[in-house]
Amino acid sequence: MILGLDISTSIVGVCVLQNNEIVCTDYIDLRKIGSFFEKAKEVETVLKEVKSKFAIEHIFIEQALMFFRRGGSTAKTMATLQRFNGIVSWQSYKVFDLEPNYITPISARSKCGIKIEKGKKAKEVVMEHFVESKEFEIVYTRYGNVQKYCYDIADAVVVARAGYYLLQGK
Repeated sequence: MILGLDISTSIVGVCVLQNNEIVCTDYIDLRKIGSFFEKAKEVETVLKEVKSKFAIEHIFIEQALMFFRRGGSTAKTMATLQRFNGIVSWQSYKVFDLEPNYITPISARSKCGIKIEKGKKAKEVVMEHFVESKEFEIVYTRYGNVQKYCYDIADAVVVARAGYYLLQGK
């Protein structure tokens, strides 16, 4: 089984795959937790729950941003995200006794055959892919918008599936 994680300090997307089939999707909502370390503690609790339910053999984590882009994150935000990614990576290693593998978002989408046309937002294109495929439940707000956490789950599925393809040598 493969665990895919999309890590951020607001919502962590979680996906468990078995033979390229989604077994479980979830998210960890950290938006109401103020302390950086309390957020990390919450993630560790959920990782332990995942371990109690599934025999995880591989962990794939979306690699944190490594460069600046126009209109993107500030240096402070990127540093915080890198730090949190490192903590969750360590927790994953500690909980599962497995070294996580890292995959860039671009590489993960490419492995999954999701192409982003110039001028389109990657998150929207990924969500469109899952709205069409109906591989996991997408929840909407009362205004008809996709719930924010569904984007994180979608990214975790892409990361886990890309990990599956990497392990298959595809």
